[in-house]
Amino acid sequence: MSKLHEKCGVFGVYGTERQSARLIMFGLTALQHRGQESAGIAVCDTDGEKGNIFCHKGMGLVSEVFHAGIADKLYGNIGVGHVRYSTTGASSIENAQPVTFNYIKGTLATVHNGNLTNTDELREALLKEGLVFRSDTDTEVLASLIAKERASCGSIEEAVKRASKRLKGSYAVIVMSPRKLVAVRDPYGLKPLCLGRVGDTYVIASESCALSSVGAKLIRDIAPGEILTVSADGLSSEFNSVSQKHAHCVFEYIYFARLDSKIDGVDVYSARFKSGEALAESAPVKADIVTGVPDSGLTAAMGYSSRSGIPFALAFHKNSYLGRTFIKPTEKERSSAVKLKLNVIESVVKGKDIVLIDDSIVRGTTIANLIKDLKAAGAGRVHVRISSPPFLYPCFYGTDVPDNSALIANANNTEEIRKRIGADSLYYARIEDLKRMTGDLPLCSACFDGKYPVD
Repeated sequence: MSKLHEKCGVFGVYGTERQSARLIMFGLTALQHRGQESAGIAVCDTDGEKGNIFCHKGMGLVSEVFHAGIADKLYGNIGVGHVRYSTTGASSIENAQPVTFNYIKGTLATVHNGNLTNTDELREALLKEGLVFRSDTDTEVLASLIAKERASCGSIEEAVKRASKRLKGSYAVIVMSPRKLVAVRDPYGLKPLCLGRVGDTYVIASESCALSSVGAKLIRDIAPGEILTVSADGLSSEFNSVSQKHAHCVFEYIYFARLDSKIDGVDVYSARFKSGEALAESAPVKADIVTGVPDSGLTAAMGYSSRSGIPFALAFHKNSYLGRTFIKPTEKERSSAVKLKLNVIESVVKGKDIVLIDDSIVRGTTIANLIKDLKAAGAGRVHVRISSPPFLYPCFYGTDVPDNSALIANANNTEEIRKRIGADSLYYARIEDLKRMTGDLPLCSACFDGKYPVD
């Protein structure tokens, strides 16, 4: 693993048009950066036969799964969609979402972004009650729990409320019943979720960029601990177990989210630009140009350039028609994919001392290869600046770093890492400078400081 892995992206629609699947497909395409292993859509017609859910999902990108008008065959005015990168459960069609359920009172479809930390405990309890699982994901455990609660209570929102009281970890969930759409966010706000509207259609998504892609206007972020219901009666909201402590994932702002998104009131582009400015102040160096590793390092590089006065330049051509390198199954294939994906522009770097900005160093493979390529193209000194602090601790909330074995900074100090990647100097962002990105927004930075917000 050379880069951090996202979890997933979710998208939900409640409107009057019977072609909601197309809207969901467009929204999922805007969220493709959050997951490229599988995609799926489930829809229902609130005026049709009760409980008639149409679902299609498959392995690959949204454009690959929903080719040749497949979305047009999914008929319904409400629906949910999902793009997946697996952190819990294998990468297989059995684990693709939405997860659909038939139960005594009807049907449900559920999509989930995040990672539950008490999955094994919940699965064991549900197995004792006679439930059978078709996959090994925490999402099916979550969906099973909601379906079980729905069988013994009066509404889907009450079922979600009861189920969420038993969940630990991170989750941004959208549940579709035959008549309602229910969204719930974990009490800490670890994973993003927002609400928008286009015409008379309500839209719920992991990021605001997905709202914009379908012409919807952002209304607001769904609050930590909030259960939001969309029905024929409009919007209703209540709060479950609200934590006094919020902890929004810092990597949404450093790397995960798209540049044109706004999450919990913070503009992602501005956050990354400010991180570059902070780096220029804390780790200055003499150089001829500043460049960034496409894409997430570019905006921080612009910020570094602006504050330092060193000109910004594009040093790499990116082939946008390849998937992200982390989805390649072997290290050799990942290294080959890096060369196919990023190629040095020799005329830009030859004879130049360079400040190279990236968002993080996980294993160090990608940055080492890029430094080698820069110097092979005639670059002089390469000074690496990282817009996040050293990644020292595993993440249990949806970033695919379950232990320390993949973390180069856990076993090596900065000087040792510098030598291993071949940089002429190496500096990381300081933890105290994270607030430069997001202001007073409380962050989860457990991957840097080991302070986990969820017990």
